Amino acid sequence: MSEAQNPVVLITGAARRVGAEIVRHVHRAGYEIALHTRDPSPEALALQAELESIRPGSSLLCHADLGNTTALPDLIDTTLARFGRLDALINNASTFCPTPIGSTTELQWDTLFASNAKAPFFLAQAAAPALRQSQGCIINITDVYGERPLLQHTVYAMAKAALRMLTLSLARELGPEIRVNAVAPGAILWPESGKSEAAKQSLLDKTALRRVGEPADIARTVLFLLRDAPYLTGEVIKVDGGRSLVI
Repeated sequence: MSEAQNPVVLITGAARRVGAEIVRHVHRAGYEIALHTRDPSPEALALQAELESIRPGSSLLCHADLGNTTALPDLIDTTLARFGRLDALINNASTFCPTPIGSTTELQWDTLFASNAKAPFFLAQAAAPALRQSQGCIINITDVYGERPLLQHTVYAMAKAALRMLTLSLARELGPEIRVNAVAPGAILWPESGKSEAAKQSLLDKTALRRVGEPADIARTVLFLLRDAPYLTGEVIKVDGGRSLVI
């Protein structure tokens, strides 16, 4: 297939929540999208259909278990086979669950590190040759808790801290051809497992803007890093409403 005329972005965990909002923003800006999901879910199929109704031929749906490291290069190869180029990798996929000290299992450790740290590293490694050729970029979606601990979520915070350091290290190692940055969300969407109203209010009381953010806040920041920040690398932009200002 001939090379796509528009820039091409591979986004992991693309079907739902913040990932889907990033997909829509980036697609509206004229990018072709390779949407990664673990399985061919109804949400993924509906999102691709939405993109194709706007601009036919502008999307690719690809599946992989991010815990299976040997499958990760195939995501890059599949994208290149479809579009002929790769301009950006967005490591958005994430697993989140509590890991209280005393009851955390090795499986929980492996699962949290697989999506939040290990897969982003090996995807970046596989994507690097194509990104060097396109003078592209990598954007990692980390978390404000990668810099400060979240009670009863030690392993998650450790994995996001690893992703933050991966961002800084890759920025040094992959420059000057490839820019590498990260976005650290604060209170954007409440956990799917639920959060009590008291806990929500307590968190918002410690946020300078005193309100929850929106997935679009993250998507706009990602698009800025993709399109409008050619001299920015090795940065972690906090999109947290000022949560990190309050101890």
